[in-house]
Amino acid sequence: MQTLPLPSHESERPVVLVVDDAPSSLGMLCDTLEASGYTVLVAADGEAALQRLELVVPDAILLDGLMPGLSGFETCRRIKANPAWAHIPVLFMTGLSETSHVVEGFECGGVDYVVKPIRAQEVLARLHTHARNARITRMARDAVDVAGMGVVFVDTRGRIAWRSPQAALWLHALEDPVSPGLLPQSLEAALVAGAAIVIGTATGMRLSVRNLGAAALGETMLLFAMQRDGTAGASSARLAEAALTPRETEVLSWLAKGKTNRDIGEILGTSPRTVNKHLEHIFEKLGVETRAAAAALASGQLA
Repeated sequence: MQTLPLPSHESERPVVLVVDDAPSSLGMLCDTLEASGYTVLVAADGEAALQRLELVVPDAILLDGLMPGLSGFETCRRIKANPAWAHIPVLFMTGLSETSHVVEGFECGGVDYVVKPIRAQEVLARLHTHARNARITRMARDAVDVAGMGVVFVDTRGRIAWRSPQAALWLHALEDPVSPGLLPQSLEAALVAGAAIVIGTATGMRLSVRNLGAAALGETMLLFAMQRDGTAGASSARLAEAALTPRETEVLSWLAKGKTNRDIGEILGTSPRTVNKHLEHIFEKLGVETRAAAAALASGQLA
């Protein structure tokens, strides 16, 4: 069993963090995971698990619900409160199966629950499904940052529900201080339906922010684009004005990366026929006729 941190980008093997105050009792589970192609990291308590996450971000976490010191439930809350870790699927392991504990596990952010004694093959099947879904979701979200654009989702209380990597960098560059988890005051005007504003950053950059309307769970989707001279700037403006839907933006981003309709369908969990329908709408909105032209526009190479 491997206990030293191994950054997931240095290995094609998915990484799972097992957190239990008696890790020796999970020897069979860890052996099964290793034999099934996972790199297994181990932590004996919640604090040690959080320290591990500072060094490596695993593909999934198996977490004991009740442990001395920081409980598994509180550990999960801290994981989900950190934007860098919030996407990691957490599966709880516990000897308790009372409804209250099951409910607490889901309320604090867990995606699944297995009761001890652990059945290794059952855990393996659940782990594979959740890790794969989380990886596909993360890939799709990261792909949103095309042509110098970024996306922020804001809930009904003005809290940032999710932000793409590029948007996160721009939020930190704004001139007004950013309260943790909240949309900066300078962007509140963008929450009005159909709004489009321009705002400056502390580094002199100018950003356009366009309200694309309601997304899932009542959240508002804001599209960020950097305003600049030249072809890339024209491409960004053209994409912003096209008002693509969140799904159309995802399809276009994968198209720009050279993916086929079948590839895009597998990534987004839809059929190639549906992807083609999205592309028809995208071509119409962008005023282009070919896949190559749409991909060039998304890559900032077409004015």
